[in-house]
Amino acid sequence: MFGVPLLPRTLEAALRDLGATKPGVRAEAVRDLARHAGDTRDPVIRGLERALRDEAAPVRAAAATALADTRAVEALPALLVAVEDDDALVRQMAICALGEIGDPRATERLRRALGDARAEVRFQAVIAFPRVTASPDAAVEALLEATRDEDPLVCHVALRMAEEVCQGEVDPRFVVRARALLEHASGEVRVASALLMAPGDARAEAVLVGVSRGDIKTRDREDEAAAIELAGALALDEARSGLERRAFGGFLGVGKDPFAWHARVALARMGDARACREILGELSSSDRDRRTLAVAAAGRARLHAACERITAMRGDEGRADPDAVAEALATLAPNASPNAPNAPNAPNAPNAP
Repeated sequence: MFGVPLLPRTLEAALRDLGATKPGVRAEAVRDLARHAGDTRDPVIRGLERALRDEAAPVRAAAATALADTRAVEALPALLVAVEDDDALVRQMAICALGEIGDPRATERLRRALGDARAEVRFQAVIAFPRVTASPDAAVEALLEATRDEDPLVCHVALRMAEEVCQGEVDPRFVVRARALLEHASGEVRVASALLMAPGDARAEAVLVGVSRGDIKTRDREDEAAAIELAGALALDEARSGLERRAFGGFLGVGKDPFAWHARVALARMGDARACREILGELSSSDRDRRTLAVAAAGRARLHAACERITAMRGDEGRADPDAVAEALATLAPNASPNAPNAPNAPNAPNAP
């Protein structure tokens, strides 16, 4: 028999259970406590700081995560101490929290963390440091240095953070580094480098083709989706066969590629008749989620034939998600930039259905 799900604890119950005997109960209490931060912030933050000193590492990690979620700048001193916690996960969550809070007072501590002997600390510091430093140049320099890290995951995240830091036009120094990393042993690094460099670089475009075909592997799902869509946006004909296999392979959904949605968008962007036909057909699906995915696909594929039907959905939340409709229409507007608002490597592509 399935039990009835427990309701979140009240503030009083969560504070009480921070002293429970079982660490699992204390960790659950931490998560419930964070829910009350909007109503009664002071006792919540004090309780989370107390949990950050708990004897059990999972409780301390949960507390650091909750402090990040609540943007608890009040807990900055406690989080700076937690960066040196004996537990690796607690260290990572504390650095993550400092980045989420974004207080410049954490700059020097995170600068030191960039050179930490532990790769997991450097990884989180690469993400957090650019979000706290008041100097854009310092952020760029830190990321460039991190692209030389011996750990491929640190190098990869530095390349991905370059887009966030540059906010549009990528600093030419990152392009130079990406070019040097196109032959890196790590698939993650190669794909991230190609995303920074394309279009216009034949070697970078070759990597995108390799990802589309499945010849080049990356464990980063966001990067794989971005590479597939970018191959379509750049009309890389050598990627077509791989995109078709991803988009239309499998029988009755068996063996369907996890990036089938992205591949179909890429093909539609290239003018593929079947991909366009399927996207247009799903705009009339009886299922709201499928209609919403079709709306998003039409926008990302610049499928102007869908514009009138998507316009008819505007203001009717029952037909499709309003945000998806608005984004698609903005992309399909006559005066829209070719790459706005949903550039092929944007991180908010829907998951494949």
